[in-house]
Amino acid sequence: MRSMLIWQKARVIHIEPVAEDVRAVTFAIEGEVPAYDPGSHSQIRVKIGALDAIRTYTVVPSEPGTLRIAVKRNPNSRGGSAYIWSLAIGDETEMTIPENRFELSWRASHYLLIAGGIGVTPIYGMARVLAERGQSLRMIYGAAQRSQMAFADELAALLGDRIEFFVQSEGRAFDLAAEIAALPTDGEAYVCGPLGLLEAVKAAWAEAGRVPSRLRYEVFGDSGKFSELPFEVEIRTTGQVVGVRSDQSLLEALLQSGVDMVFDCQRGECGLCAVDIVETQAPVDHRDVFFSGSEKQENARMCACVSRLVGGRAVIDTGYRP
Repeated sequence: MRSMLIWQKARVIHIEPVAEDVRAVTFAIEGEVPAYDPGSHSQIRVKIGALDAIRTYTVVPSEPGTLRIAVKRNPNSRGGSAYIWSLAIGDETEMTIPENRFELSWRASHYLLIAGGIGVTPIYGMARVLAERGQSLRMIYGAAQRSQMAFADELAALLGDRIEFFVQSEGRAFDLAAEIAALPTDGEAYVCGPLGLLEAVKAAWAEAGRVPSRLRYEVFGDSGKFSELPFEVEIRTTGQVVGVRSDQSLLEALLQSGVDMVFDCQRGECGLCAVDIVETQAPVDHRDVFFSGSEKQENARMCACVSRLVGGRAVIDTGYRP
């Protein structure tokens, strides 16, 4: 587990809109900010009501001594985006030194970058670095409306004919099979976007018989099929009942209630925080990319960091034995 987080004071010094409902916020960081690669993220302390919480955001290209994030205002979020949108110049919080779990390999002859909506944040940095280093690349960027495309003008100017925009309202959609077929054997694809896009890319990649390790992806932590509702879980081994608010994850609620948990990524990718579902009275909204489609249909386990019940109650087993 990665538990050695370095927190530093952060003060808001610049705020700007970069798309419809997307705001870029720049923080001046107290102390040294080591160099970091594109795709890196930082954790930030936020306030949700009267409660303290931690949220994670991609760090987009920033000036020395600063960290810049771009956040979409999401009415169905767990409160993080509302907090970021409430910030004003001079407000202070704390952020961690960026770390990267969505790294470029630097081994491919050609890179296919796929961004969906606000999933452009890590892809934007990758595109800039690849272009600056003269790497062969193509980027496809999709959104429901053109006005929702953050950094679209900068990317168009940077990449020229190496980027193509797909806007649903204009009747354009990705042809993932064709995009993957055009990749050379040693090409790689990097994708970030909502869960549906991730699942479609993974399916197309497998159908094409591509090497799994040459597909890398990141998913939104709040990308689900249902809106967030409060729910309850009972720990089978102790009988303890834990309530989960609509603005917090199951993992957060368990930890705050003193339930011992093993976890790492908090993004639905590593599977360390998965709990067994003994019985449930409500559907499970699986939001992870760790379990396969068939495993999610079985509803035997769920990633506590991102997946949740659609209301109701369940009995779970965390696997912890004193």
